[in-house]
Amino acid sequence: MMRAVPSGMYSDDSLGEIVDGREIERALRGDILYGDDFSSVQIARWFDDEREGYFNLYKNEPNAMATDHASYEYEQLADQHCYKWLPNRRFDHALGIGSAHGAELKPILERSLRVTVLEPSDGFASTTIDGKLVTYLKPDQSGLIPFPASSFDIVVCFSVLHHIPNVTTVVNEMYRVLKPGGYALLREPTHSMGDWRKPRRGLTKNERGIPLMIFRNIVRASRFKIVKETKCMFSLMSRLSPLFGGRSVWTSAAIVRIDRILCALPIYSGVYQARHIWQKIRPSAVSFVLIKR
Repeated sequence: MMRAVPSGMYSDDSLGEIVDGREIERALRGDILYGDDFSSVQIARWFDDEREGYFNLYKNEPNAMATDHASYEYEQLADQHCYKWLPNRRFDHALGIGSAHGAELKPILERSLRVTVLEPSDGFASTTIDGKLVTYLKPDQSGLIPFPASSFDIVVCFSVLHHIPNVTTVVNEMYRVLKPGGYALLREPTHSMGDWRKPRRGLTKNERGIPLMIFRNIVRASRFKIVKETKCMFSLMSRLSPLFGGRSVWTSAAIVRIDRILCALPIYSGVYQARHIWQKIRPSAVSFVLIKR
């Protein structure tokens, strides 16, 4: 809801304050990451909006609540861009951030002695993933991870950071709680996902992509070493879903290999908010494999 405010400003009642419209325009261009410098009050309101946001979308999908959550719709994307780069070793303690029902963690379950998941939604909370005992905890809206430094061997965070405001804080916390030599696996959308001030079909209220250059700078500033950075999820690939009987194309190893080739072509504009149809034909996400120095 908007009300009369000074020129260049607008009232955002969801944040409970007046927002500088010029900052929003900068964020929509991808010059800054919207939400990363929010106050604690703004973060709390954002957190409340997103707490059950993804679960509410997920539970309305066909077969979403199937027994045992056997499939992960980005299985091959995660395997080829992230899991295959891990060393052949066991992990004492693995952390999943925003891992929902936990299917994305299956590739490391057997070689992890302990598994903890930070997940805000009550709808996803569980005591097991694929038969493995796990611990589900609620994340703190401050972005601080409630564990001592050097607690984990690996952190997995797929398509979660774009749902939260304080991205830099969370990435810094990932680095802090990892042991030296520990790995972090990340994947996030890098396009705007539309104007988040307006309702968007199939999206939660506040999610927005993370501009690639800003994301890369956040990772580097946190002192992570980038083992692998891969652009992925070519925008037209999802149109192939009917060929897979409505299943996600990202469960296909062949599709992900083709996607990797297409996304590596040096021909895309790189704009954050597409304003023309040809600007929408591009990689839409990035995967990072990171190691704590």
